Amino acid sequence: MNQSPTILIVEDDEGHAILIRENLEMAGLKNPIEHFRDGQAILDYFFDADGKVQRGHDGTYLVLLDIRMPKVDGIEVLRRIKSDPELRKLPVIMLTTTDDSREVERCHQLGCSVYIQKPVDYDKFTEAIRRLGLFVMLLLVPPVASK
Repeated sequence: MNQSPTILIVEDDEGHAILIRENLEMAGLKNPIEHFRDGQAILDYFFDADGKVQRGHDGTYLVLLDIRMPKVDGIEVLRRIKSDPELRKLPVIMLTTTDDSREVERCHQLGCSVYIQKPVDYDKFTEAIRRLGLFVMLLLVPPVASK
């Protein structure tokens, strides 16, 4: 098992994505980080045009997923990832401003690993992401394998 998964940030707010990346790195995280600006972009990364999983992405991944995004929202992205037998192994951390208890329940029912509400306050937000980075350093993540 690889302890250094590629971090896939799925976030439409460019400022939040930059803050997430910078604070993960400030926490000492050396993992590769990729940013996707909407739900469709991350689906295109893992699925082909026919909706079949592309197996060219061998490796370990951790998805940091916002809910409210253009094109495809985070709930649908989570549903699609967790409906595939291989991709369902991916840890998905919902990282969103939404604190609606129905959304929290729904995300957990669909298989999210953790649900974190982004603090509105800048200092609290940066501290939360630094702590997340420390947590990520301890994760053991199974690889996604080719067929």
